[in-house]
Order: sequence, then structure tokens, then C-alpha cells
Amino acid sequence: MSLSSFWKCTSTAFKFWKPGREAKIGRYLSIRTQEHTGEGSGVTVGNVYVIAAVSIIGGGLFGFDISSMSAIIAGKGYLCYFNQGGTDECLGPDSSVQGGITASMAGGSWLASLVSGFISDAYGRKTSIMIGAVIWVIGCIIVAASQNIPMLIVGRIINGFCVGICSAQVPVYISEIAPPTKRGRLVGAQQWAITWGILIMFYISYGCSFINGPSAFRIPWALQMIPAILLFFGMMFLPESPRWLASKDRWEQCEQVLILTHGKGDPNSPWVAREFAEIKEWLEIERRSKQVSYMELFSPRYINRTHIGLFTQIWSQLTGMNVMMYYITYVFAMAGLTGNTLLVSSSIQYVINVVMTVPALIWIDRVGRRPTLLIGSTLMATWLFANAGILATYGTYPGPNGVGNIKEASTEVKGAASKAVIACSYLFVASYAPTWGPVSWIYPPELYPNHLRGKAVALSTSGNWAFNFALGYFVPPAFISIRWKTYLIFAIFCVAMTIHVFFLFPETAGKPLEEVTEMFEDPNGIPYLGTPAWKTRSQTRHTERLEQGEALEKKVVEDEFSPERHESVAIQKQQDV
Repeated sequence: MSLSSFWKCTSTAFKFWKPGREAKIGRYLSIRTQEHTGEGSGVTVGNVYVIAAVSIIGGGLFGFDISSMSAIIAGKGYLCYFNQGGTDECLGPDSSVQGGITASMAGGSWLASLVSGFISDAYGRKTSIMIGAVIWVIGCIIVAASQNIPMLIVGRIINGFCVGICSAQVPVYISEIAPPTKRGRLVGAQQWAITWGILIMFYISYGCSFINGPSAFRIPWALQMIPAILLFFGMMFLPESPRWLASKDRWEQCEQVLILTHGKGDPNSPWVAREFAEIKEWLEIERRSKQVSYMELFSPRYINRTHIGLFTQIWSQLTGMNVMMYYITYVFAMAGLTGNTLLVSSSIQYVINVVMTVPALIWIDRVGRRPTLLIGSTLMATWLFANAGILATYGTYPGPNGVGNIKEASTEVKGAASKAVIACSYLFVASYAPTWGPVSWIYPPELYPNHLRGKAVALSTSGNWAFNFALGYFVPPAFISIRWKTYLIFAIFCVAMTIHVFFLFPETAGKPLEEVTEMFEDPNGIPYLGTPAWKTRSQTRHTERLEQGEALEKKVVEDEFSPERHESVAIQKQQDV
């Protein structure tokens, strides 16, 4: 059945249910059934919130993978099936092997993120995400059917290929298709999808933990296929990036996508006409420049932006947040929690992660990127130093097998100290969720011009996965060998990133891409750095006033296609009515 046939059947059902409902839903989703939106014939959804909601499922897959390990690695079914500690006890894999199992997904993600830019530029942002969904299903089949540790690692590497592609290209896809005033919120929604993936998969894994035998981990790993299947078929209903279509000289389709997503179906929208003209102008400039390659990102003109994009993702990992996600059961085992209490207490931090991400989506465009990052790293350093101090002062060594036969739980605290460790862990997550979590996805795509964005964001994301791999591999042995000092190391990283952000990360909120370029190339600024980062401010409020026409009395708008004039005319019509 074609997509257009499916929509006709669905429309008939809506009409039968309630007259006029089909038309209302069609208007809300901005649905078109025409051949000009980039994918031939069929249904295309133009509502940018629906587009983001579907595409960020790709981010949710990352979250599914994180908690599918954290809830399972302490379970008896997993520990007994993959036991390397002898025949008499279910001790599970050795710490270094467990680190390799956890890190294998990040290793695959690192490789895929590097090549995702080429895939995206060649086949499209939308198609690259769909390719990632197919790869995820293949990986889940192998993981769920794992007969031994090597097979499990291979499956997780394949899963990592999907996560690497989607984590790099979903932000690019959304940033290129979203209106400027909604871009931060919509791109940041990827982090919210990750938190939901973590939460949902954790409770699925927790429910399956009551099953005896290997089914306790095979069932949740198999269920991970469902969101990828939804992502694959959902992407069929979404348009391709208008900027990618323009790069392939598919101008009619590019214009139709802009009309659908930004013009609300109005082919005479002045705002769409302006955007379409700007895309043409920028594409001509880009084609006159040399061939885009990764080496251009390291030229004197772009090296500062490249370093900022890379370190945004690297610092996001060095906060230690994903270590808390992967190995939270180890941390709470140190605090004396066992069995169901251990798993339920671990799940609370996932709920905190979901809830605390929401405020960022509301105010991230208004407050800005810099203050958000600075506040987040300062708070996280506080809680990490506190945990290190508590474990160092009140912790005791439980023996070589760790607390509850969990070797990585190498320090035991009791009483009020154990409650303090749990509280600091929750506060750490509550500090990361509205700050570094969403901004690490929002910030990199804003740094680069259109012709570099695909490869630049792919390179930045590769930094995320390289350090994700390293931390996933080395943290379990670190918990055993240096114990509480592991927290101290991450606390020092948070202090370092606070200093780095203050001096070198400029504000991009509310600024058009052209102004971002001017900021980095300011002749009155610091050579190769541009305007000093600490002097930059968010311009979101100013931009909103211009879009709403409040500043037009002081500004003569000569461009007939300017967004200011378009908004002013719309406001005037409303007042006349």
C-alpha cells in the first residue's frame, strides 16, 4: 500500500468518526499529498514539531542502549550467563571485559559518526537516519540472540553504527528544517528523547529482571527493535532537508518543503521567498569555494569553531554523566542498596533526567548557551567533589569481590553517608539534565556555515563517542583500582570545562548564522578567535521583537521579502480584522 493510499484510508476513517476531524488533523500536521517534497508521491507532514518528534526517536535509541546495560549488568541472569569468575559463583564478566562490552557500542558509534557526514551529503539527511534505523534492528537481533561475549560485543558495535549516524545527523536534519526562532528548542529535544529512552528501557529491563534465566536480558534487548521500526516508517512521512535538496539542484522540491514547513502551505509567503533566495545565494557562494573536506575544518578560518564544537561534545562526556547512566547500579551498591531496592533507586535518577530536561527546552533560547553551560559545570563539580569526599572519609573496603559480589562496588558506605552519596548522585543528574545535556546537541550545529555543517557536526559527535568509548572501558577498572578518586577526576574535569567555556565559548542564541560568522571573524576581536567570548550575549529577545514588528517604527525595511515586513503585514491584517 502506498503512503497516499494509506492516508486516503485513514482520512475515510476520520470522516466516519466525526465530520471535519480529518481536515483539522490534516491542517495541524500540515499534510500534503503531492510529488514536490523530495520523496516522490505520497503523504508528507510539514508540522515542524511533528517532524522533530519523529526524527528524535533516533536519539531515543541511544537512551535505550544506555539503560539496557545499566539495569541488566547487576542481574543474576546476565551475571550467570556471561560468568567469567568460575563455575561456583555468578560473578559475570571480568571488569575489563565488562568495560569492553559497554564501550563496544561507543566504538561503533565513533566509526559511524565519522562517515555519517559522507552518507548524509550523498544520500540525504532523511535517508541517512532511515539507514541508521535498519542497522539498529540488525544489531538488536544479534544482541538478543547472543550466545557468548564476542557475539554480544559484535551486536553492540552494530548498534553503535546506528547511534553514531543518528546522533550526528538528527540534529543536522532538524536544524536545517526548523524555523530560526524554534531551532534551539527542537534540536534540544533530541536530549529529551535520549532521557525518555533511558527511562523506558530501564523499567522494561527492571520488569524482565524477575524472569529466571537468559530471557531476563534477551527480551528487553529484543524489544529495542520497536522504536527503530517506528523511526524507519515514520521518516517516510517526513520531508527531506530543503538545504540538502538545494545542494542537489532539486529547487522545486526545496521550495515546496519550505512552503510546507515554514510557510504553512502558503506558496505566496514572503518569508519563504526570502529563505529560498538566501539558500540560492549561499549555495552559489559555497560552490565557488573549494571542495568541502574535513581538512577545511582545520584551516585558520575554522579551527576555533572546530575546537569549540569538538570540546562541547568531549566535555559533555567528561562530566561523567554517561558513567552515571551506565554504572549507576555500581554506585548505589556502594551505598548499601541491594536487589529491587537497588534497581528502583537507580530508576529515580532516570525520572529526574527526563523531568529536568524540560525546563531547558523552554528557556534555552532566551537564557542562552554560555550561562547554561557555566552553571551546569559549576554545580556538577560541587556534587562530584562532595561524593569523593564522602567516600574517602566514610568509605570502607569490602574485599576483592566488592559489595554484594559486584567487584566494581569497591567502597562501602553506611548510614547517613550512604544517603548523602545517593542525594549527591541525584543532584548531579538534576544539574546535567537542563544544561550540558541539551546544549551539547544544540551548540555545534550553530557554529558552522551550511556547506560545512554535515561534516563538522559529524566530527564533533565523533569526539563524543571517542570519549564515551574510553570512559565506558576504563571506568569499571577505575572503580576497583582508584575507587573514590574516580569522582575526584571527573570533578576536576568539570572545573576545567568551566574555565574553558568562560574564555572561549561565545554566545550563539538568537543570532543568524551570518552573525555567528561575523562574531568569529570580528576584525576588532582576538586574532583567530573573534569577539571575546565573555563579551557575547544572547540576542533572542531582540530577534523576537523584530519578528513581532515591535521595532519596525525605528527601522526602515527596504527588502520586500524581509521577515520583519512579513510579520508587520500579518499583524496589521489582524488589527484590521
